[in-house]
Amino acid sequence: MEPITPVQVNYASRKPRILLAASGSVAAIKFSNLCQCFSEWAEVKAVATKASLPFIDAGSFPRNVDLYTDDDEWSVWKKVGDGVLHIELRRWADIMVIAPLSANTLGKIAGGLCDNLLTCIVRAWDYKKPFFVAPAMNSFMWYNPFTERHLMTIDELGISLIPPVSKRLPSGDYVNGAMEEPSFIFSTVRLFVKSRSQSGGSGTI
Repeated sequence: MEPITPVQVNYASRKPRILLAASGSVAAIKFSNLCQCFSEWAEVKAVATKASLPFIDAGSFPRNVDLYTDDDEWSVWKKVGDGVLHIELRRWADIMVIAPLSANTLGKIAGGLCDNLLTCIVRAWDYKKPFFVAPAMNSFMWYNPFTERHLMTIDELGISLIPPVSKRLPSGDYVNGAMEEPSFIFSTVRLFVKSRSQSGGSGTI
């Protein structure tokens, strides 16, 4: 595989463009909060899979963030030459973050499947651009051998992992697989952009 050359972006002239995405996990209840964290620092657009929508509170969603779903994929396309949403979002974004990343969507990405708006964006993604994922799943799923294989595959693509954390259940047991807090995910991405800018000039990501 050829070495990946970082994309040059001039942040002196504009804010970073962050594409946030949620897949089907209970942790998607934190997606509105995640979007709010990023929208105070960057331009943000959001994508939600059908399975994530029951957990996203539309009432608390930031008004300055556009939320796209599968229903929007072909809603504006009328003829050859018109823009296609997953390609337009891929072009627009400097960085992509999937949080939460469900076991199902992880498996789709690792296998190259593209059966909804989110996975079509991933399949078309320019891997010279930063891409972060924050998994959220049951601990039995997290420790399943398939998960290890899938994580190795996306690591080869250059996708950065924000590992899940341990969480205490009402029974008192601790399990691993909970998504990191939105504030931590935001800080991770922001520090990454800052370090890249300092090491490679203003705008290397």
